[in-house]
Amino acid sequence: RSLVVVHFWAPWAPQCAQMNEVMAALAKEHTQVTFVKLEAEALPEVSEKYGISSVPTFLFFKNSQKIDRLDGAHAPELTKKVQRHVSSSSVSAASSDGAKEDLNARLKKLINAAPCMLFMKGSPKEPRCGFSKQMVEILNKHGISFSSFDIFSDEEVRQGLKTYSNWPTYPQLYVAGELIGGLDIIKELEASGELDTVCPKAQKLEDRLKTLINKAPVMLFMKGSKQVAKCGFSKQIIEIMNNTGVDYETFDILEDEEVRQGLKTYSNWPTYPQLYVKGELVGGLDIVKELKASGELLPVLKGEN
Repeated sequence: RSLVVVHFWAPWAPQCAQMNEVMAALAKEHTQVTFVKLEAEALPEVSEKYGISSVPTFLFFKNSQKIDRLDGAHAPELTKKVQRHVSSSSVSAASSDGAKEDLNARLKKLINAAPCMLFMKGSPKEPRCGFSKQMVEILNKHGISFSSFDIFSDEEVRQGLKTYSNWPTYPQLYVAGELIGGLDIIKELEASGELDTVCPKAQKLEDRLKTLINKAPVMLFMKGSKQVAKCGFSKQIIEIMNNTGVDYETFDILEDEEVRQGLKTYSNWPTYPQLYVKGELVGGLDIVKELKASGELLPVLKGEN
């Protein structure tokens, strides 16, 4: 009946080692939880069974049933999920009506997580059924901005949403918290020309890049993050930035191909990392090194120069 958390990891991935440390700390805090490490590539049949396509991935089991999943090195999210499932275990004696109420509240929150929410099999990049694939293609073709939820990642949501929405199949599309329907309905809306008025349009790339560049006074677009740089140039620039003591935000261009390619054209700068101060491009690693050597880096980062 206790919670089991399985970490699918690989020895070559630094982010896995980092998450192993997080898991060790959680194991000390939650002694009633069983934490397990599985080397994903050493057990291909297990990885395939549970759809493990990248590391780190965490699966949560209770009563031998998979109840949740987390893809990627997200320490705060892992902590949150463990705490949530531990607390739900401790109140497992609560009535089934209470459990149903909790599930409905969770479903409502998921449905309203974005103005346009798609519940599908797989992800937009890797749909895991033909209907979900067609739905994603239609939404992308019309430039519709949407978020998605993989119903394979959560059996409770998969079954509960059918009852909640009184709609027995997937994919399911919601706009502003209201069910629009499945693939057939979306095809009908597309044919009638109503789809563009029903669903919110995606932000234009240029507008999106402007928003990202101005997200913080000092923005660094790099490969990886502050915690785990994924190329030598990004690692060097992070070390220089950390030594300045100036606050800065980072964006991992490996996570978003559209931003990765678009920003090169937008800024007319072909390589990464790229550093911006108050929305203006400062340059890459060589420029930052030159500014550091001349003593100008700190004034530039503070927007004084």
